[in-house]
Amino acid sequence: MHLRHLSLTNFRNYSRLELNLPLGVTIIQGQNAQGKSNLLEAIVFLATGKSPRAGSDSELVNWLVRDEPYPFARAAAEVVRASRTEQIDITLLPNKGNGRFRKQVRIHGVNKRAMDLVGIMLTVLFRPEDVDLVSGSPSQRRRYLDIALCQMEPAYCRALSHYQKVLAQRNALLRNLAERGGDAGDQLRYWDEKLVESGSLVVARRQWLINELEKEAALIHLDLSGGVERLHLRYLPSFDPGQQPASARTPYPSTQVLRERGVAYAELSVDQARASFLAHLYAGRSRDLAAGMTLIGPHRDDLGFYLGERNLRTYGSRGQQRTAALASKLAEVAIMTRVSGESPILLLDDVMSELDATRRRMLLEVIPTVKQAIVTTTDWDYFSDDILTRAYRLHVHEGQIDEVENAGTQMG
Repeated sequence: MHLRHLSLTNFRNYSRLELNLPLGVTIIQGQNAQGKSNLLEAIVFLATGKSPRAGSDSELVNWLVRDEPYPFARAAAEVVRASRTEQIDITLLPNKGNGRFRKQVRIHGVNKRAMDLVGIMLTVLFRPEDVDLVSGSPSQRRRYLDIALCQMEPAYCRALSHYQKVLAQRNALLRNLAERGGDAGDQLRYWDEKLVESGSLVVARRQWLINELEKEAALIHLDLSGGVERLHLRYLPSFDPGQQPASARTPYPSTQVLRERGVAYAELSVDQARASFLAHLYAGRSRDLAAGMTLIGPHRDDLGFYLGERNLRTYGSRGQQRTAALASKLAEVAIMTRVSGESPILLLDDVMSELDATRRRMLLEVIPTVKQAIVTTTDWDYFSDDILTRAYRLHVHEGQIDEVENAGTQMG
């Protein structure tokens, strides 16, 4: 997989950019707030239809054009995959009267849904925030799993979107029942079945990915730790998908109990997850009604990182947490390559400054092994002379990119 050309118009601080990118390693150097992260953000935006940074699409539109009669922003890419070339673009157009922007997605010039983009250009992004993957919030780890799975399995992305919509409907009903009362049985039964329909696939595929990540990350982590520490990844769901509650009166293990256990689940089928999820929803119905919200389901899942029985989020040192995060990201590259048959584009957004010398050296060994890597940095000194000699080097300043050196690359 090769991102051959990137085009940006009024995207963040880029008024206009036409950039050809080679196979191999591209290093983009510049000081903070010059456009390094914006460029990688645009690539992920084209790959997934969503920004990894912005709270709303309007933030992506260059502020200099906001007062124009018809402000817009556009990102486009030419992606080479095996024997074919993909043309994708997203234009952000103003919605009348509300100051927001809507997406117009096109693939080969034909209007498509944003969801249709996912899987065309595979990317793995590693940002400074991802160094805190282990110590951060559960929502950060869920997002990590979802982005990876959506790119590998479009069906997962559709199921996740459906689940989120049904969850909002079920929660609205629970709030209404909590405030006004009424017969919950028939109404909740319908939404329970709808929630389980998509939620069971989300649960089963997350469990599969975590198992795969553990296999790859454990080996990488051994190298990073000098063969001393073996990393374990555990699925930490809000209910035990491997068991059903004995009865509605027998409470299933709480989320906290499950997370303390760090249960390693064997292969879980969608049918198993469906039966267990439905039973747990029924058993926990009184709690949901009292709380006015759905208390179990994949929207409350988490991912645990362990050394032995020790949960790194609570008991790991800062260095151990960062090593585990790096090992997981590198494992993601390996899994995506195996599943898709194509190496994803590795995007590293100024993470060298966040890593110590040992972890930086390990990452530098991996970078040349992928077909295409785009790396941003503030300092050339983070890279070995060998990588700098072979890399396509660029400098960015105030949204303008200039070539520094072009040795040992091929434009493809």
